[in-house]
Amino acid sequence: MTGGDGGVGGGTALYGVIIGLHFCIAVFGKEGGGFMRGVEMGVGEIELVVREALVAAGADFENAGAVAETVVAAERDGAQAHGLFRVPGYVAGLRSGKVNGKANPLPQRAGGTVVRCDGENGYAPLALKRCVAPLAECAKENGVAVLALTRSHHFAALWRETESLTELGVAAFACVSYLPSVAPAGGASAFFGTNPMSFAWPRSGQPPLVFDMATAAMAKGEVQIAAREGKTLPPGCGIGADGKPSQNPADILKGALLPFGGYKGSALAMMVELLAGALVGESFSFEAAEKDNGDGAPPRGGEFIIALSPQYIAGNGWDEHAESFIARLSAMPGVRLPGERRHKRRLDLGGRVVDEGLLGRIRGMAE
Repeated sequence: MTGGDGGVGGGTALYGVIIGLHFCIAVFGKEGGGFMRGVEMGVGEIELVVREALVAAGADFENAGAVAETVVAAERDGAQAHGLFRVPGYVAGLRSGKVNGKANPLPQRAGGTVVRCDGENGYAPLALKRCVAPLAECAKENGVAVLALTRSHHFAALWRETESLTELGVAAFACVSYLPSVAPAGGASAFFGTNPMSFAWPRSGQPPLVFDMATAAMAKGEVQIAAREGKTLPPGCGIGADGKPSQNPADILKGALLPFGGYKGSALAMMVELLAGALVGESFSFEAAEKDNGDGAPPRGGEFIIALSPQYIAGNGWDEHAESFIARLSAMPGVRLPGERRHKRRLDLGGRVVDEGLLGRIRGMAE
């Protein structure tokens, strides 16, 4: 969603430059019976197309820009389920009037270690972009700080906000709930959202250690893409409308996803509901569904972020101590640090292959 990508969120010139659309590469693939045609596109051009579509749908330049940066970061880092795939949903929320495209969210220090931000019913990227610095400052002053973001529409990955906080020297944990789409362990119908959470740890001179995961066995966006491409899912991802296990993504979208790890994932999903709902003063997933207009855009909800200052809590030497742990972990054969693949993709400054049909739809929205 937002954050410390060293490019888009940091405002470097690279992603503000229009690199251009390259039609010299046409990629054909057949996966699970579905044909895809892709084109290579510069990240700057992706940002421009997304921004234009959002402005045409009613967003102001700043809100559109913050969402476009989020989409670009996802495409650049290989997280397509949170990239261009989400743009029709972003546009739908603006067109229906559910989402305020001219929101002006302002973080407020609520005293002590709490920062509050009223998202003014807008998309989350702009609010989060403005909240990162005051939240990190509060954590450095007190050792710990909490952000309660309310009246916001979250549609992206969480690593953007947690990574951006590590750039300011603090560790971070974030979580959000969503519309009911996951059956609790032992249940046969959706009750929890996919309820993702992310944790990021700052490292000096190295990319942060970061994970971002749904508490569902698979993120809903990945299931939707699998359905679009005609893929079959692994066992254990979800159940159909009849409550029986299914590997067909279309059936699962009519039924429910399953939590990862059975009762363990279900307990974590419950924790996210309480942290991102009751604790910040926002809706649970089932309450969000009752209020939602069903336009395909994300529902209104809250986000919980906690920032922690290792320097304040542990004192000098915390970074060297953590690095000794990370070095031993990463030296184990077969081990890959979470987020490592995404950061390696970030070093590739070339274009990204995007779905041509989807791109055409978004261009049509911009026009």
